[in-house]
Order: sequence, then C-alpha cells, then structure tokens
Amino acid sequence: MPTAHLTLIGKPGCHLCDDARDLVGSVVAKLADDVSAPRITFEELSILDDAELHELYLEDIPVLLINGKVHNYWRIDPVRLRTALLEVS
Repeated sequence: MPTAHLTLIGKPGCHLCDDARDLVGSVVAKLADDVSAPRITFEELSILDDAELHELYLEDIPVLLINGKVHNYWRIDPVRLRTALLEVS
C-alpha cells in the first residue's frame, strides 16, 4: 500500500496554519475508510524551530508538503488535497 506523508510547516499563533491543520485533518479523516486511499502519515513543523525552514518559508506559511514536495502555500483546497492524496502511488 502506498504512503502519503504530509508535512505542515507553520508556526504557533498563525491563524492560517490553524485553518490548514483543521482542513488537513478533515480531509484525512474522510479518507480513512476509502480503500483506494494511501496510508497517510502527518507531521507538523515550526519555522521557529528550524533556521532552514524559517529562511525557506517565512513568507509562505502555512506550507503543505506531500512526500517532501510542496503541495500548497497559504490556503489548502480540500478537493485538490483529496485528489492529490488519491493519486499517490
């Protein structure tokens, strides 16, 4: 079974990051019973804890990566995320 590893990069106190976290959680929850969906893992990283992430993404948070590749900046579209997750092979 394929795996989709989601990484949300943001920082504490960022309302867009909070919205992105909630949206990602909702999309992942809806895919939980979908047999065509990959296994999904999730981690959250803060730009305040990593100088390299801070330099790369300071103006772009939240950033969502799927398997290490940028999927989206700022606002996450749930339909686009679901589609991308179902395409992971």
